[in-house]
Parts: sequence; structure tokens; C-alpha cells
Amino acid sequence: MNMPATTLPPAAIVQQLRDVLREAFEGSPHTWTYFTDSGPAGGILGTIEGIDAATASKPFGSSGTTIAGHVHHMAFSAGASTAWIRGDRSPRDWNESWRVTTVSSAEWADLRDKLREEYHELQAAVEDAALASESSLGGAIGVVAHAAYHLAHIRQRVNEAKA
Repeated sequence: MNMPATTLPPAAIVQQLRDVLREAFEGSPHTWTYFTDSGPAGGILGTIEGIDAATASKPFGSSGTTIAGHVHHMAFSAGASTAWIRGDRSPRDWNESWRVTTVSSAEWADLRDKLREEYHELQAAVEDAALASESSLGGAIGVVAHAAYHLAHIRQRVNEAKA
């Protein structure tokens, strides 16, 4: 099947990728959204901002995962995705991404800062290299879906902790 050529300029594609990635991490700055609640609390960073270390370290469900574990995994994933989008196809130890389960107050603050830093690097990689190859574009699309998945898990655990 012949696919029609896109009429969207590359800059528009990159901007859309950045917008949905921003929504996953920062929430939507608009009254409308692509997939989550509007405002900063709708994104990962806003969701975890008011969580203390004890809540972040509390195991949930049969898997026993924690909010801290998901946040560490997201920071690891953002770094791996940044590398992938920029062309680094080195293997990663994804078991390492789940190494953190419990955190002290200082570790929790550092982990949130790390996630924020990795997110900003990821945004820059999407801007600079998402259209460099099909694999880079796939990595950029995939990291949006991955972030949305973990946002849902984190928000579910936050709601369970409040109950």
C-alpha cells in the first residue's frame, strides 16, 4: 500500500511530540488536554510534588512497587530514551531502573530533581534529534506512551495512599 506523503512540516511534528511529552510530565498548560487533566497537577512532576518520602516508599498491590520506584524508573527511562533518540543504541540494564524502592526525604528530593533534569534533557533530544531516523522517531513516540503509562500508575498509587 502506498502511503501518502505527509504535508506536515517537520517542525510541527516535533512540536506535537514535545507538547504531548510536556503534558505527561508537566500537565497541560491549556484548558484542554490530549490525555490527562489540565494544569500542573495532571503531569508526573506535579503529581509527585506533594508526596512525602514515606508515601513514596510505600509498597502497593501484589507487585509491591512504590511511587519512588516508578519515579526512579521514569528517570532511568528518560535518560535511556534521550540516548536512543540521539542515536546511542547501547544496551541498558533495565533491572537497574527498578533498583530504588524506598527513599529518605533527601533521597526523594534528589530523585524528583533527577527526574526533572532527565525530562529536560529528553525534551532537548526530541527537539534536536527526533526526526533524525525512524528509530529516533519511534523512540520519541514510545517515550510519550511509556510516560503516560507510568503517570497512570503513579496517580493510582497517590489516590490509594490518600484513601
